[in-house]
Amino acid sequence: MDTTAPRSEPFRRSFAMGGVSIWHWIVVGVIVMLLFGRGKVSELMGDVAKGIKSFKKGMAEDDEPTPSASNVDPKVIDQTQASNAAAQAKAEHKA
Repeated sequence: MDTTAPRSEPFRRSFAMGGVSIWHWIVVGVIVMLLFGRGKVSELMGDVAKGIKSFKKGMAEDDEPTPSASNVDPKVIDQTQASNAAAQAKAEHKA
């Protein structure tokens, strides 16, 4: 009756289905480099970096306080002028 199992057996079982080791990532990296070439990958990474910088800049602009409503002069809309303009537009549309 042999009750001792090799030490690597539980480790192998845990990564048998769907586990990704460093060797898998190295193989994927080599395939990507072969397909796209070194220049294309570096260009893609530069675009990703520009996107991240733009996102951070946009988030920083959102943090700036917006001018309050008290600083803006309110506009007064004359109700009679608005209804006359609407009636004129309606009449022109029918003609």
